Amino acid sequence: MLDIFMLISLIILSLASIGLLYRVVKGPGVTDRVMALDAIGINLMAITAIMCIMMNTDAFLDIILVIGILAFVGTVAFSKFLERGEVIEHDRNR
Repeated sequence: MLDIFMLISLIILSLASIGLLYRVVKGPGVTDRVMALDAIGINLMAITAIMCIMMNTDAFLDIILVIGILAFVGTVAFSKFLERGEVIEHDRNR
């Protein structure tokens, strides 16, 4: 029974990722695209966690952490770019 629920959740998360990919490509604004990219990262983490449970292994738990860190850093970089227009600030007083 648990395997059926895991398979159904994988299908739902995959369909959600496809919908979010469409939002990244056709999003009306940059903020919508950034939110969709962040949600894709969260979906990838969930898919990896479900696959770990289905395979009865903990080999992919480090990958979940890496995906989470990359998604967070990417979201912070995009939000900084949207706020200031640049990601890395250079000292222009020199």
